Amino acid sequence: MSLKKSPYEHFAILRHLVRWTLLILPVAVAIGSMVALFLWLLHSAIRFRFTHPWLLYLLPLAGLLIHFIYQWVGKSSERGNNLVMDEIHEPGGGVPKRMAPIILITTVITHLLGGSAGREGTAVQIGGSMAGMFGKWFKLNTVDMRLVLTAGIAAGFGAVFGTPLTGAIFAMEVLTIGRIQYDALLPALIASIVGDVTVAAWGVHHTGYHIDVLPQSTYFLSAYLPLDVLLLVKVIVASIAFGLASYLFATLVHGLKALLLKNIKYNWLIPVLGGLTLIVLTFILGKPDYLSLGVDPEYAGAITIPSAFREGGADAWSWLWKTIYTTITLASGFKGGEVTPLFYIGATLGNTLSGLLHAPVSLFAALGFIAVFAGATNTPLACTVMGVELFGGEHALLFAVACFTAYFFSGHTGIYSAQRIAVPKIFDATFADETSLTCAPKTRSYLHRKLVKYKLPFKSRRPEQDQE
Repeated sequence: MSLKKSPYEHFAILRHLVRWTLLILPVAVAIGSMVALFLWLLHSAIRFRFTHPWLLYLLPLAGLLIHFIYQWVGKSSERGNNLVMDEIHEPGGGVPKRMAPIILITTVITHLLGGSAGREGTAVQIGGSMAGMFGKWFKLNTVDMRLVLTAGIAAGFGAVFGTPLTGAIFAMEVLTIGRIQYDALLPALIASIVGDVTVAAWGVHHTGYHIDVLPQSTYFLSAYLPLDVLLLVKVIVASIAFGLASYLFATLVHGLKALLLKNIKYNWLIPVLGGLTLIVLTFILGKPDYLSLGVDPEYAGAITIPSAFREGGADAWSWLWKTIYTTITLASGFKGGEVTPLFYIGATLGNTLSGLLHAPVSLFAALGFIAVFAGATNTPLACTVMGVELFGGEHALLFAVACFTAYFFSGHTGIYSAQRIAVPKIFDATFADETSLTCAPKTRSYLHRKLVKYKLPFKSRRPEQDQE
């Protein structure tokens, strides 16, 4: 019987592949073109600020403008990436078409005036918004709309960083902790590849990074072991720090935003205070290194992501200052993303730890680059692949060790509050039955109080117990 069904099954698979290829191609080309325009505008805005440093003093006014843009026309779009993710989990009102142009404009404004933000959030929102628009034009059903939105995330992410395979895996992995949405594999992969190719076709290029060749080391039993055990131990130790840095970043962003909303009566005042705080911090530090993306140097000797790959290319506390700058920027309502600042935090922290652990600088900067991102987004697989795409496959094992270690030590936190928890990182009563990262702290607090009240032990909760 199975042999009789086989030809029909393969015909159905072929029809599915052709259908989704035809559906995704125009979507991905449009998203890639929009991302190319965004990257060009972003680069131009940052370069313009470099030659006009006085623009920083207009940052509070920019924050005020961004606030009112979302109040007047943005509306639900202000939820950003979380809105796109919620629409994939539970379709509702859809992703508004206005999200793409609004987030593009407000992100460019943020960087033009020196706000410390990224670009991934903008690319993902562009991808989700345009994918939703095409989905409505194609009159897709609920299931297909969910897949095309996931493909939109993949196209935006793959296009903005030049990492197509990472973009596809990220889109499938980021939605739910502990579960990968394999039904979106084909649309996500096609969209990410086509989006990246489209950006390249427009002549927009990405920053290149390089890990120096590691010197051959000799140690006890080195002739009999396939890897440097001492280096592996150092990577694990550093990766614990990377995971804790992820935890600190995510906790500060959400906590500071909640604190500001709770204690400041007039919401329009929040971005004004945030902008003023960044101006004061820059004046105190005496350098603008922690403003904007942190990729291109504003002056010779500036601390950037590429400089962190060289010895002496970062200060001991550069990672902490970037954390402070970015959390203030995002929590006070400026727009952009978190990922490029996370790259900066990870690379500079890796630079610092390489000196403390007597380890290769460029390697540890690269490990921090991907591992802090992995911990903050709970996407260790995607970030491991990103390491291979950006730095080559020679150190793939160390990339995986770093990303998975950071993933565990970042705890049940993350920069995306709409991210669901399918499989908790540890099977413990205090981490059971959570629906999203927003609910996680409340659930843990409630269960902890109950267990303490009734003097119950924290028993392990495993999947097999659910079936008993």
